[in-house]
Amino acid sequence: MLVLDGSYGEGGGQILRTALALAALTGKSVRLENIRGRRPKPGLRPQHLTGVQALARITGAEVSGAALGSTALTFAPRRIVPGRYRFDVAQQTGSAGAVTLLAQTLLPVLTLASQPSFLVLCGGTHVPGSPPFDYFAAVFLPSLRQMGLNATAASHRWGFYPQGGGEISLEVRPTAGLRGAVWTSPPSLAAFQGLSAAAQLPEHVRERQSRYLREHLPLLSITEASPHSRGPGSFVMLWGPQAGFSSLGAKGKPAEVVAQEAVAGLRTFLASGAAVDRHLADQVLIYAALAKGETTFSTEAVTRHLLTNRWVIQQFLDVEMEITGSLDEPGTVRVRGLGFVPGGP
Repeated sequence: MLVLDGSYGEGGGQILRTALALAALTGKSVRLENIRGRRPKPGLRPQHLTGVQALARITGAEVSGAALGSTALTFAPRRIVPGRYRFDVAQQTGSAGAVTLLAQTLLPVLTLASQPSFLVLCGGTHVPGSPPFDYFAAVFLPSLRQMGLNATAASHRWGFYPQGGGEISLEVRPTAGLRGAVWTSPPSLAAFQGLSAAAQLPEHVRERQSRYLREHLPLLSITEASPHSRGPGSFVMLWGPQAGFSSLGAKGKPAEVVAQEAVAGLRTFLASGAAVDRHLADQVLIYAALAKGETTFSTEAVTRHLLTNRWVIQQFLDVEMEITGSLDEPGTVRVRGLGFVPGGP
């Protein structure tokens, strides 16, 4: 049994998500200790626990330690069973835990399964500290489709923190094989577009966000949305090829500040001269390792998430992964993918 220290590197939930996905794909049993050991509240939070339970159901795994707050977990998968599933992060605690983090756990496993799967995931869709659904659908999935992944996602109800109550669906079809990608040319500002959204709030919130975007990025196409949501919230996102930058509203936070944060993220990225944003860099790493051929990309920043995810992947797979660049500075990632087949080496 492989034993991993969940406090290694950035010491967050990404270690758990990547480890469980690779355990399911390789058939290796894994024990995680000190789970989320570097977080203010260590141990399994609702979205992590739901991910464990969901993957256990899909793989028929034997699991011990699957409880809220648990800092140790043993996961022994059997075989992957694709199909139709519904998972609710709020089922036990009413949490607004992020459905996108749950999707990140399940997607690598189901994309290499033998038959299609259809998932309904309920919980938070726009939650601080996690990828918003719009990033997942407009940046993450399109990037992976270039690598051969065959998946689509739809939003049926937004779920802002803290109320949650959002719902998304994810359809995953077997791939003919993941392949490497090359992303080294930085996109231009003209390749980006924007969204200003607000739910259960006065119209002027959405309009003020849009006005700020149009004043500071006059060349971009900006759309507005008033989504169906259980609770109030506002959101701004700017996105283009392999990059997205967003900000969430909060009580007492001016609409202009929400828009300003997204604009600042985009400008920092463009100034770096990179092709891939810092978050996508670590999120695609597992797919690059599983793909056939080499994946090469430049990223705006080498993060602890990226370095930690490389460490986790290399505990399961004998894959060559080269990351150049100083921490929190622009860098380059090169991965010689294995052309992985479930059940293989």
